[in-house]
Amino acid sequence: MTNAHLASVRLDVPAEHAFAALSDGRRLGRWALGSMDLEPADEPGVWRGASLFDGSDAVVEIRPHPALGLIDFHLGPAGARVPRVSIRVTPGPDWGLPPDCCLVAMTTWRAGWMDDDRWARTRTTHELEVLLFKAQIETAWKAAR
Repeated sequence: MTNAHLASVRLDVPAEHAFAALSDGRRLGRWALGSMDLEPADEPGVWRGASLFDGSDAVVEIRPHPALGLIDFHLGPAGARVPRVSIRVTPGPDWGLPPDCCLVAMTTWRAGWMDDDRWARTRTTHELEVLLFKAQIETAWKAAR
């Protein structure tokens, strides 16, 4: 049994641009299948939407840490939110790559209440989501240039 999953991708945009896009709740609501159509909630940094899977409410608190290239996504209701998903953005030059690209890794933690089927769905979904945000961010970057 695994307790964490990592899905990663190379984006052909500067790290700062990728970080800003991945920290944006409205953009998150276009690629995160369990948190679609996010809108700002009453609390700062908190967004509400719906799961594309079953229509259930989705509550996401986005906590960006720019100096670390880290974005924590705390999920769940107020008072019980936990950082179940984190995204790390690292500049391409750190890895011998050009300055106009970056590497992005999304780490997901398995909650104790997740059965094997739900955990398998989460892992598969996140592998697709990194491809979705890659395509969306790169397309927007090219269109703006």
